[in-house]
Amino acid sequence: MKIVIIGGTGLIGSKTAERLRNKGHEVIAAAPKTGVNTLTGEGLAEALKNTDVVIDLANSPSFEDKAVLEFFQTAGKNLMAAEIEAGVKHHIALSIVGTDRLPDSGYLRAKVAQEKIIREAGTPYTIVRSTQFMEFLGGIAQEGTVGDTARLSTGSLQPIASDDVADFVTDAALAAPVNGIIEICGPERARLCDFAARYLKAIGDSRTVVADPNARYFGTKLEDGSLVSDDHPRIGRIGFDDWFATTPRK
Repeated sequence: MKIVIIGGTGLIGSKTAERLRNKGHEVIAAAPKTGVNTLTGEGLAEALKNTDVVIDLANSPSFEDKAVLEFFQTAGKNLMAAEIEAGVKHHIALSIVGTDRLPDSGYLRAKVAQEKIIREAGTPYTIVRSTQFMEFLGGIAQEGTVGDTARLSTGSLQPIASDDVADFVTDAALAAPVNGIIEICGPERARLCDFAARYLKAIGDSRTVVADPNARYFGTKLEDGSLVSDDHPRIGRIGFDDWFATTPRK
């Protein structure tokens, strides 16, 4: 098959492209730096010629509320229209577990808008909702840090390794469209603050982690189940210890 990956040069995109090429598929890694821009439409029609599957892994360059909404709405409409024109048979998008449970988050409101565009476009689709990536644990800790203290939410987290995400996205690309949502997560669940403390300890960071039920997660308050899935998710194989032992850090 010919498979176009929007955002194909990023963390998940590059891993997914490698897996699909190893299985013998023609893969186009599409991104602005390769001449394909979903915001402007540049290069889309040419890239999608004779394409069977499109995987959308693109992310907004800005997380400001208005900018991120405009990105996902504009890019989503441009991409879905180009897919209809090209006769694409399956659209896959990576989204986030809990997207529709945290309306105070501008970013997640934008992902809700993106999902709505996909559902209504007419192309057969699969939305893969993932829990937070293990690779972002450091950023989560930093978001709650003031001085030497990281004040972090007690809401549950079930982070997933990017290699597992790429495996699940690859599986979705090679399967029939579900015209619905698949949820994926890592094998371990704990409080967000405890995962962050575990990560900081592993890297030798001396910051103190304070468990605070009212601490904000990128601007929104978490309930215990906000970011985890109990809806029969597909569970990854890589736990925190294995991920940490094999993942290079800058």
